[in-house]
Amino acid sequence: MASYLALLRGINVGGNNIIKMVDLKKCFEDMGFTGVKTYIQSGNVIFESDQDNLPEMTSLIENQLSATFNYKSKVVMVSKEQLETVVKSAPDGFGQSPEEYRYDVMFLMPGFVPEDIMTSISPREGVDRMWSGERVVYFSRLIERAGSSYLNKIISTPIYKNITIRNWNTTRKLAGILEISD
Repeated sequence: MASYLALLRGINVGGNNIIKMVDLKKCFEDMGFTGVKTYIQSGNVIFESDQDNLPEMTSLIENQLSATFNYKSKVVMVSKEQLETVVKSAPDGFGQSPEEYRYDVMFLMPGFVPEDIMTSISPREGVDRMWSGERVVYFSRLIERAGSSYLNKIISTPIYKNITIRNWNTTRKLAGILEISD
């Protein structure tokens, strides 16, 4: 059995696509996944499966979520090994100054690479910083100028539909649940 993380895009945000975590957990169990755990309300599902085909699992999960909860779901599937790479390959100093910066990780939908994001987003000088990772983009923004961060504007761009964002604390907590140490 291998461990996976399903990052659901667009649930429980702004009063839209409301899904209770107990119902989400049951949905995953009904698909035959085991060891299902959810973390916070933003669509983070950890589970085990003997399947190893991520595209097939993604399709199964998206179809079942759409049928069960009546919303057009988009899911980024991350293996335990991929999440370990995300955590261990974070840029030097990333997450080290939470009193000064907000730190986020943009997880990319299949078919997109970090360069797609890096060329679509223009970080604001003195506010934003971006780094390319493996299937992710690391993003930090200065808290005192967070209102002028480009990350606030990304929602109105076409590229936004191809990412799901988790803050660094959530990313590390998910890694901890999967027993990955940083």
